[in-house]
Amino acid sequence: MTFLSRLKTGLSRSSANLSDGITGIFTQKKLDEDTLTRLEDLLIEADMGAAVAAELTAGLAKQKFGKEVTGEEIKLALASLIAAILAPCARPLLIDASRKPHVIMVVGVNGNGKTTTIGKLAARLKAEGNTVWLAAADTFRAAAVEQLQVWGERTGAPVATGEANADPASVAYRALEQARAAGADALFIDTAGRLHNKANLMAELQKIAKVLQKIDPSAPHSVLQVLDATTGQNAIAQAETFRDIAGTTGLIITKLDGTAKGGIVVALAKKFGLPIYAVGVGEGVEDLDSFEANAFARQLVSL
Repeated sequence: MTFLSRLKTGLSRSSANLSDGITGIFTQKKLDEDTLTRLEDLLIEADMGAAVAAELTAGLAKQKFGKEVTGEEIKLALASLIAAILAPCARPLLIDASRKPHVIMVVGVNGNGKTTTIGKLAARLKAEGNTVWLAAADTFRAAAVEQLQVWGERTGAPVATGEANADPASVAYRALEQARAAGADALFIDTAGRLHNKANLMAELQKIAKVLQKIDPSAPHSVLQVLDATTGQNAIAQAETFRDIAGTTGLIITKLDGTAKGGIVVALAKKFGLPIYAVGVGEGVEDLDSFEANAFARQLVSL
């Protein structure tokens, strides 16, 4: 099964809700104030947020207000408008060859799939011919270290670890020393899951960055936040706090296969404009792939 097929399956709950709603609204109907209001409500229910819903309905009104329209015509127009919002954010995760290694710190709240995402990204970079190291800086959860070591074995990536409950910054520091000495192309730093409203835990991310900068003043070169699509609008608050405190440079959005809230991807793209490097629709290595704006937009409205 191709990733596009898995994306279609993963977004089926989101797209079915939107598609059925659009069909229900636009059965032999003109695009007028009433249908626009109903459509705006439907887009908000799909977790696109009020600002995006208003922008999309305004775009539709500009094109088709007062005209007889079918549900299919509305879906096509919507997909085009959504893709325009998403397109600037659809960028590949690139490794800067002048960095040895390019340091990627991975952050997010508990349970969003950071460790699994690191393993999948490491596998992709290895397949592209890069040498990759992993750092187990989530020292508070023994299972996280073990999980990262499993991914290290699968991908052939060395894993730098510390003692249980060791200072995460010290583990990251030592990992960067080792990866640099080995001439690695990339170093992923796995951090402990933390709630975005816990100031002391968020400050720890800043400490990791400061310690890395003792070796490389420009590190970390990328800060990826892993977001769980099933959290819906709560993902906005998470993204805002991590961006402000940890300096997020890009997003990975996981668990799109378990949600009817796929519209949150559009809301995130509109509000933050951060690169969305990949989306996940399952647990396997092949279930994380590059984000493609047009394909995502079409699948979201069930085209």
